[in-house]
Amino acid sequence: MKKLIIVIFLFLGVAVAALSFGELENILATLRQAHLRYLLVALILEILWMVNVGLTYQSIYRLLGIEESRGRLTLVAAASTFVNIVAPTAGMSGIAVFANDARRRGYPPGKATLAGALFLIFDLTAFLCVLSLGWIVLLRRNDLNAGEISASLLLLVIACIFAFLLYLGYRSADALGNALARIAHLVNRIARPFLHHDYLSEERAHAFATEIAEGLSGLTERPRQLLVPLLHAFLNKALLIGILLCSFLSFDVPFSAGTIVAGWAIGYLFLIVSPTPNGIGIVEGILPLTLASLRVPYEAAVVVTLVYRAVTFWISLAVGAWAFRYLHLSEA
Repeated sequence: MKKLIIVIFLFLGVAVAALSFGELENILATLRQAHLRYLLVALILEILWMVNVGLTYQSIYRLLGIEESRGRLTLVAAASTFVNIVAPTAGMSGIAVFANDARRRGYPPGKATLAGALFLIFDLTAFLCVLSLGWIVLLRRNDLNAGEISASLLLLVIACIFAFLLYLGYRSADALGNALARIAHLVNRIARPFLHHDYLSEERAHAFATEIAEGLSGLTERPRQLLVPLLHAFLNKALLIGILLCSFLSFDVPFSAGTIVAGWAIGYLFLIVSPTPNGIGIVEGILPLTLASLRVPYEAAVVVTLVYRAVTFWISLAVGAWAFRYLHLSEA
């Protein structure tokens, strides 16, 4: 069964690449014309981003009383990113990777699930702060439109749902267990015609909620330590913005600080709310238009977008696929 899961996810990864073959050809042609030194800096920033994601999870795990190595969590985070790309479910597929790894490593899967949920909360909090700066830039330039407002509100709703579930777990394990059982029941109703059996255990939801509630109760004893993963989350965003900056420098495209921040914020916003895996096709269409509205020549905006996506999407996909396969084969 495990081998079948590996094959399915790797097949989905190949399918994503195959369906985007035209974009890959454009990216390769574009990269041949870029300044190599800035591409190398962008690659270094991407590696630092991957490592910092692992450090973010490590700081959250420590808050929950779990000691795990940075290298291990960096690999699991990379595999989680890969799974989120090929099976996009608002981050829940990636959280399942952490829960599965916790089960194999011998610590409570509920706490690993809580770590994934907290990571999303910290990540969305940091992004909403950057997005607010992007809004200010767009408002000053009269470029804020209904699509960006709608996407921002959708993102806020997603953040509120995660926050509400965490609040339920903090107040009552039974309340969270009932909520998770209802969600599992809904998922099973949707999946049963295809799988012919329950996909999630509704009984397990209550035990899961108890583990999450225990982890949340410990957080209130060390509130100041919550700043550590939040600072890591801000650093994650700064590294990604740095990659976009290198994309501009790779082709000597003029820019301002406002253009970089606002352009990145809107592009990342549509990456999160996009119905396609990791925003494939959506970000490539929205980001050039956003940059063009910020007075970047459209042709230059397309080139910058292709370089940025080459580093932040395709490299993450490749590294994540390798990490996913390595983690499963090393424990086979």
